[in-house]
Amino acid sequence: MAEASISFQEILQNPDNYSHEDVTRARAEKVLAVSATLLHERGHGDVAALLAQAETCNLEFDEEDWGKPWFDLTLDFTHAQLERFTEEVEQRVLSTMQEVCEREQFGVTRLRARVILPVVGADWRKQLADGGKARPSNHARKVRVGPAHPQADGLHFTNEWEWRVYSVLRERQQELPDNDTLGIAPLSSLKVRDHVFEPDLLITYRGCVGVIEIDGPHHKGRSSDDKSRERLLRHAGVKYIDRIDVRDASTKEETEKFVTDFLRHLAG
Repeated sequence: MAEASISFQEILQNPDNYSHEDVTRARAEKVLAVSATLLHERGHGDVAALLAQAETCNLEFDEEDWGKPWFDLTLDFTHAQLERFTEEVEQRVLSTMQEVCEREQFGVTRLRARVILPVVGADWRKQLADGGKARPSNHARKVRVGPAHPQADGLHFTNEWEWRVYSVLRERQQELPDNDTLGIAPLSSLKVRDHVFEPDLLITYRGCVGVIEIDGPHHKGRSSDDKSRERLLRHAGVKYIDRIDVRDASTKEETEKFVTDFLRHLAG
């Protein structure tokens, strides 16, 4: 049975049980998570959402000044995400992270955002000569592969709630016969006209395509952006879209009921 990966809270509460690298990654993840949440609470939801899409967050020791350690912090984004990380966004993120780090008794000297390097194979020369791309990833939003992110069946998830919904869907998948099963695509990327959408879970079932979005504790209802996004997805052939609030997925029974209702509407 697959289990969620150890959270950064667990590592930071018991640092002696983990390596220095694990503790550093967990510390960086906490800075990112708290900063993004704080920005969202202050009305900067767009910046918070951008931070949540960073593939990795790394802390690299810079120096120690008057007994206080200082670090450089690096965020990795796709090309499209990096274009949104403007100088104004960078300054807002840096000041928030410095505020967060002050409580943690260390400091951030510099913040750097960089592009995710492409994954290339041995035939990269032929691909480029033929006008193709050097093995692009089909996941525009790559989750950070680290101790704070759940993993199951070779798949990665942004948070525990996505993993919980996936686990129930997987159980339902295993109950179905081979000729009437369902497909589950977590964190896939879907281009619709001038937009690239990244639904939390894309589901195929009985000739239909559906999307499940998992709203975190700070999601403030359905914004106009949510509605526009859903309209475009429906126009692109997504039959049914539903959202589940993490507060409604606190027990497995609640999640199972949501999945049952979702599949019934999707195939109905």
